Formats: sequence, C-alpha cells, structure tokens
Amino acid sequence: MELRDYLRVARRQWWVVALTVVAAMGIATLYTAHTTPLYASAAQYFVATANAEGSSALEGSMFATNRLKTYEAVLKGERLAKLIAANDDLSLTPAQIQDRISVVTDSATVLIDVTVEDAVPERAQAVAEELAVQFPALVKQLELPDNGKTAAATIETMVPPKLGENPVVPRPMHNLALGVAMGLLIGTALGVVREIADSSVREPGQLRELAGAPVLACIPVDRKAARRRGGGPFLSDRDSRRAEALRQLRTSVQYANRDRPVKTLAVTSAMPGEGRSSTACGLAILFAEAGQQVLIVDAELRRPRLAAFLGREGSAGLTTVLVGAASLDQVLQPWGTGLWLLSSGHPPPNPSELLGSQRMGDLLDELRARFDLVILDSPPLLPVADGAVVAARTDGALLLVRSRKTTSAQVTGAVRALKQVDARLLGCVFTMVKSRQACYAA
Repeated sequence: MELRDYLRVARRQWWVVALTVVAAMGIATLYTAHTTPLYASAAQYFVATANAEGSSALEGSMFATNRLKTYEAVLKGERLAKLIAANDDLSLTPAQIQDRISVVTDSATVLIDVTVEDAVPERAQAVAEELAVQFPALVKQLELPDNGKTAAATIETMVPPKLGENPVVPRPMHNLALGVAMGLLIGTALGVVREIADSSVREPGQLRELAGAPVLACIPVDRKAARRRGGGPFLSDRDSRRAEALRQLRTSVQYANRDRPVKTLAVTSAMPGEGRSSTACGLAILFAEAGQQVLIVDAELRRPRLAAFLGREGSAGLTTVLVGAASLDQVLQPWGTGLWLLSSGHPPPNPSELLGSQRMGDLLDELRARFDLVILDSPPLLPVADGAVVAARTDGALLLVRSRKTTSAQVTGAVRALKQVDARLLGCVFTMVKSRQACYAA
C-alpha cells in the first residue's frame, strides 16, 4: 500500500478511531472518579559509614552501596512495621503499614527515597514521621558491634517527611492522556481490521477493475426525493446532483455504441436493494423529456415495484400479455409525456420460464418497433436466474452497484452471470454514493 492508500483508510475509518478514543476517555474518567485518592509523604535518607582503621573512602562508599538492598528490606520488613505500629495513634496493623511503604534506591548513590501513601493525608504524614524516628534507630541497633565500638553504618535524614498537597492517586490528566493514547492505538487497529475485513466496493476505480467495464455514472443519494409529495425516490430537483448524474448516464447510454444503438435496456444489479427501480424510472423520465417515446417495463415478476412507484395499476401487465390473457395495448399505461408503463402483472409460478419464452422474445421485438427506447427493470442477477434471462434478450445491460454495500465477490459474480448468457454489459452505475464523497465516472 502507498501513503495515499493509508491516508484513504484513515479518512474512511476516522469515526472508528474517534469513537474508540471517546470510549477510552470515558473509561479513564470513570476509573479516576471511582479510585480512592491516596496522599503521599516522602522522605530521603543518607547511608553514612564509619571508616575503620586502614580502610579507604572508596571502600567505605562500596560498603554503603552494598548495604542499600539490605536497608530496603529493613524498610519494608515486619520488624520496622511493628515498631511503627506500636504508636497507638496510627491505628494500623504491621501488614497495613508494610503495604503503605515504598522504597527506591539507586546503586550510583547512597541515598534512599521512602514514600508513605495513605487515603488519609494526616495518617500518611504520621507514619512517615514515625518511620523517620524508628528506621535510623533500628539500623544503628543492627549495625552496632558487640564490642561497643562505633556502628559500621548510620542513617542520616537528608529530607524530612513532607506531605504533598495533592493526591498522587488518581492522576486525572495522566489517566486521560493514557486513555487518549490507548484509544488511538486500539482505534487505529480496529480501523485497519475493519478495512481488511470490509470487501464492499467503495471507489469507482475499484469497480471498474472488478467488472472490466466502464463506470458510466455515480448517482448520489437524494434524501429529499423520497419525501417529495406526488413523486417517488426517482424524482429529484432538476438542479440536484442526482439529476445531473442521471443525465450523465442518459448520455452514456445514448453514445454507448453508434454502430449498435440500444433500443432495449436492462437495468439490473447483483443483489436487491441497489437502486434498480428508482434508477430505471429516473432514466426513463429523462429520456422521455428529451423527446423520445419511452416504455419502462417491470420485469421483476417476483417483487414488482414500478406500479407502486409510478402510482399506476399493477394487477395487469407483462405476465398478462405473455400468457395471452390481454393484448399489449390493453395493459400499457401512460405516465406523463412520452412515457408509458408496462407493469409486471400478477406474479407467475414460473418467472424464469416465462421471461425466457418465445413469447417474451416476440414481445420485445414488437416493443422495439413501437418505442424509441424500452427500459426493463430487471431482477437481481445472483439470487435467481431471471435477471440474466432478461439481460440476454436486450441490446445492453447496466449493472448497478451500491456504494459501500455491494461486495467485490458479488460484483464479479454478477459480471460472470452476464457473460454466461452472452449479455452485453454497457457499463456499471455506482449508486447511493454519499453526497460528500468525490465520485467521478471512470
């Protein structure tokens, strides 16, 4: 992947990262709110050695350094804790005192840093002060030789116990910063996983490569159209982006092949819900507005929609003509100037056989002679064979692909279904593109 590919991933998955960061910040805030504050009293001690006769300062320093681990154990040991607990004012057991004491030593120095933490600041200070008395005395007692001479090492207080003004636990800003960092890390990982797992088609270039056919138009979502009175999801404002995309598609269909003009056009897709009916209706209306005599046929015999879209009767239509129950003129319904509807009629028990019958071929030949353009709202290609049967009988087919929903496998499967019946794929139409997404025909 190139840098622009990573930037594209970040742009598409930004909301995943943002939500993860917000969630991590919320967890950090809850943790901070439910954590008992701890106050700390800190002190620092110096290990002093008494130079024995004939010993150098270096030897004394090495002796003190070697004692650091021993004194650390003494500070956290039970014996010192019992001496501190003897102070009745503390009301703590030796084990509780041991839990409150933390020690830090540095082998490069002979200094010992001791911190006492407690939920009650006064008690933390009291324990630290008692430790400052008992620790040097205990070391002096331990280091004092039996012959009564000077102790080998003594403890000097460098910094007396001092209580901090603010609690050391929790640290709100630290927790929040840690939450943001973890949120960014986890959110980025989730975004990458989503990107890898997401096989939906997102870009026109990707669609062109998968289908091996040009992308004739990208039709954006027009949410106003579905709410418009007296119309349907196929009607948009004349100056809307969707209307302009449909005009571009009309032009592409008109000039698809000058040597082999399209008189019958199948509008199909890989799966249901990719905008076939609304696109077919919108395209038919635009051709009719251009002065052509246009017929739109509802060839979706299993789940017809055009009659409801256009507000016309759907009980008699294509199936009625194919079974010989009515003539074509009896079921054609006008819609506006230059546009007619042939609805599906009653759903038959054998849609594929009916669409693939000789009567269907003869009907299409008759329609070619009577209309400038016949647009067939065809069934999806993958669930049933109906869509491929219809596409094979037309002069060309448009494959509709829904942005961010139709998968790569579904696109290749739909193209394969068209090739198997030698249907002519004019190109693809990218539908339901988000209006803010830059999309150009490729």
